[in-house]
Amino acid sequence: MSKRLLIVDDEPNLLRALEAYLSSEGFEVTTARSGSEALVKVAQVIPDLIVSDIRMPGMSGYELAQHLRDSARTALVPIVFLTAKGETGDRIEGFRAGVDAYFSKPFVPDELLAVIKNILSRVERTHAQIARLIGRLEEENAFHDEALTEAENRIATCVARGLTNKEIAAEMEISVRTVENHISHILDKKHFNNRVEIARYVLQKQ
Repeated sequence: MSKRLLIVDDEPNLLRALEAYLSSEGFEVTTARSGSEALVKVAQVIPDLIVSDIRMPGMSGYELAQHLRDSARTALVPIVFLTAKGETGDRIEGFRAGVDAYFSKPFVPDELLAVIKNILSRVERTHAQIARLIGRLEEENAFHDEALTEAENRIATCVARGLTNKEIAAEMEISVRTVENHISHILDKKHFNNRVEIARYVLQKQ
């Protein structure tokens, strides 16, 4: 699936040129002429990366970046700034706004393309690493989450009913010490901290 790019700039000629160039490189490109229009487009479909001018009528690129970073839905979308301004202070402000790269106009399209591909590749690697870590944790949890014995399941059910250890012992005709041992095993097997978690576990299974 091709990556989705959103290009935001109030210069129609530059917008058309970037759209044509990046589309020819296999990207699915959407354009916006202002920051407010960009937010509308993002509300419809979240892009994989945003390329935005800074100086635009109404909402600036800085304000657009802040809106995106303040929303959990778009907080991690990479942003590349394009601007006619190239002073160090402006770059610092851009990075503080949460942008990933900064290009001063005029720029070399091939260099912009290389940066976009590099950022998207990095995002993909990060997502893949996170997926592997989550998978590993799930496997470890499944391995350590031991099944309860029949007796332990009966005792867990009694705990969920609110019975004390003495009442469980009387009902099952075993010693209180045996009940305590079973409950200790249940806590260890399921990584629970207390009887409340045992009761919640039983109720969730019903």
